[in-house]
Amino acid sequence: MTSIDDRREVTPPNPWHFVALLGGNFALALGPWFVRLADSGPVSAGFWRLFLPLPLLAVLAVRQRGPVRPATTLATWLLIVAAGVFFALDLASWHIGIAHTRLGNASLFGNSGSLILMAWGLIAARRLPRRVEVAAIASAVCGAAILLGRSLEIDRATLIGDLFCILAGLFYVFYILLLQGARGRMESWELLCTSTMASAPVMLGIAVWMGEPIWPHVWWPLVALAFCSQVVGQGLIVFALRHFSALIIGVVLLTQPAVSILVGWLAFGETMGALDAMGMALIAAALLLGRLSESKAH
Repeated sequence: MTSIDDRREVTPPNPWHFVALLGGNFALALGPWFVRLADSGPVSAGFWRLFLPLPLLAVLAVRQRGPVRPATTLATWLLIVAAGVFFALDLASWHIGIAHTRLGNASLFGNSGSLILMAWGLIAARRLPRRVEVAAIASAVCGAAILLGRSLEIDRATLIGDLFCILAGLFYVFYILLLQGARGRMESWELLCTSTMASAPVMLGIAVWMGEPIWPHVWWPLVALAFCSQVVGQGLIVFALRHFSALIIGVVLLTQPAVSILVGWLAFGETMGALDAMGMALIAAALLLGRLSESKAH
């Protein structure tokens, strides 16, 4: 799951930009695996994902700042803090879902925020949806119904895990909407660093409230989670995102659930039947159609 929605003007890419985009999505797709392996609890793992890379993010933010820039207003800081709180809620819900459902489901439902954003855009614009948007919404609803029904067949806890991942997508929408007001006053690394500083204490508070173990016995899954998700994944995507259209980004985004399904099968023996494949294909198609709609709108 990505945490920065960069919508800058598209500039011509070179092969390294595509490798970076693909590599960033691959790194993010490994995140649920490390959450499962961590012995600190799923929400605590999210705290360490945010806290451990903060020094590196701070260095990158300082290096990216220009010599002259307008002063950041109190309203901007409040927007960033509120966005950080919602990102913490997003990450906490998603990590709880990862612990209870299949990795493929977690990856697909965790990225449902882009579809919710599309629906919100229609409401804000006060217009009827285009055909591609109707197709995206219908495909998402049908795919989600199939996957939720299959999860209920497996175990009630699996269904609850799916619902937590969908809730994460809803929190992600609020995170992105709140960040829109701060985008013009901060560079991408500074914005990511500042919002992460706001998110980490909230994640820690949620973990303590839930009674999760905070301090791990084995550190490598958390270090790998922080490095892959918050540094490599976010860093490569921030580097590559401005060079591609929304449609290309949507196509590459679909590598995340594919990698998660493969990891779930190899590492945890999670199997996928024909109905599961159909539901995942419908949601993947919905994500792709949503990106196509976004590309046409821009």
